[in-house]
Amino acid sequence: MTDHYDVIVVGTSFAASFFLKRYLEHAPKTARVLVLERGNSDDKAWQLEHRKTSSIDIKDLFINNQPEKEWLVSPGFGGNSKCWWGGATRMMPGDFQLRTRYGVGTDWPMRYEDLETYYGEVEKIMAVSGPVDSPMPRTTPLPLPPHRFSDPDAILKKAFPDGWYHPATVRATVATGTRGVCCATGLCELCPQDAKFTIQNGLAHLYTDPRVSLLLQAEAKEVIKQGDIASGVSYARNGQMHTAKADLVVLAANAIFNPYLLLRSGITHPLLGKGLHEQMPVDVCVNLHGVKAYNGSTSISGNGYLFYEGEHRREHAACLIETWNAPFNYRRAALRSEQGRWTERAYLRFMFDDLPRLDNTVTISSVNPEMPETNFNGYSDYAMRGMEKIPAMVETLAKALPIESIESINLGRTTAHIQGTVVMGNDPQTSVVDRHLLHHQIRNLAVLGSSSYPTASPAYPTLTLSALSLWSADHLFAKGTKNA
Repeated sequence: MTDHYDVIVVGTSFAASFFLKRYLEHAPKTARVLVLERGNSDDKAWQLEHRKTSSIDIKDLFINNQPEKEWLVSPGFGGNSKCWWGGATRMMPGDFQLRTRYGVGTDWPMRYEDLETYYGEVEKIMAVSGPVDSPMPRTTPLPLPPHRFSDPDAILKKAFPDGWYHPATVRATVATGTRGVCCATGLCELCPQDAKFTIQNGLAHLYTDPRVSLLLQAEAKEVIKQGDIASGVSYARNGQMHTAKADLVVLAANAIFNPYLLLRSGITHPLLGKGLHEQMPVDVCVNLHGVKAYNGSTSISGNGYLFYEGEHRREHAACLIETWNAPFNYRRAALRSEQGRWTERAYLRFMFDDLPRLDNTVTISSVNPEMPETNFNGYSDYAMRGMEKIPAMVETLAKALPIESIESINLGRTTAHIQGTVVMGNDPQTSVVDRHLLHHQIRNLAVLGSSSYPTASPAYPTLTLSALSLWSADHLFAKGTKNA
């Protein structure tokens, strides 16, 4: 069966949905859009009843050759918006210019200033709560007021006013009309209050637009191309293969499935599938003297920027610190055992940026070609040198916070931020897609999401990838498309 559309979008993720939002704002009433989602609807009621965010087992999606390194995905309508924790920080200006400013890594093909207004637009759509002050330049305030600091956060903010901030998050501080208020229990993956922004509670209306046809349980198999033109997508549904044609093809799966689909389609590049990465997470537990923790109003109650921007980035990775405010979630040793001192402990996550290694890859599995496989051989030396600075960083925090001792320092299994593998850049020799996320050779093929990231900023990637989807769609229409 073959049909023709103006656009085919693969996925219903953040990247897909923000692109679709902007496309529909530009497109005429006669436009036809096909959206392919391999999963089910898995709405909030289903998630709470079954205590999981997707009806598809992650083990049925890809082969992880190093299971000790987790790559978290949640297929189904809304993608990873169903399971994300809700962090919505912007990247810092220096993240875009690592090579120019610090002589390491590579520059992104755009600057912070290029995305600043897009950041503000995404923050408004997501109804982000966060600080009144800001560690980065901004032209618009955040829509919702900040969450309440924990006592350790308040102490650190007083001591380091330009280094400690309320978290920028989509875990709502006030009811929005479609979302409840954060309950601060640390069950954010499922979010029993439906307090965090998701595609399901924030942008689902896009998929009921009469111009949009959404197919669930439709697994994209490959991009069909004729020469240097993408002509459509083949997909499997209900046990049968189908083909749909389009003027524009948009891949918005993630950094595992975007490169896999390109490789299956015979679209190759020396860097395609290489550079799989995310931030390096290090969990640090410290005992406090006389200060009670876990009394903020959301699961992550503070963000530390003391060790983020600066000349140290020439030598080692930058760091964003999270204060965890949920002692009964999956994190170990969050409470002390001494009578009366149970909460005199701070659980901090240090997130370091990473420079992608080419031996961390996504490939077509040799065992089962119907699945991708991941290979992860470790973080960069640059990130590891950052981790070595943690004792000195804790000493700096101890100038304000009464830290009695370091209980533990552990490398985390994941930040759930899969990045890289379809790198963007200005040079077709050293990048797969351009600065507007269009394939360098196949100019009617867009590859959206954090798969395009040249480096891993310490910041959470979701706000940036959503802003990039708006940026990409605007470029397409400014440039001119068939229906513009």
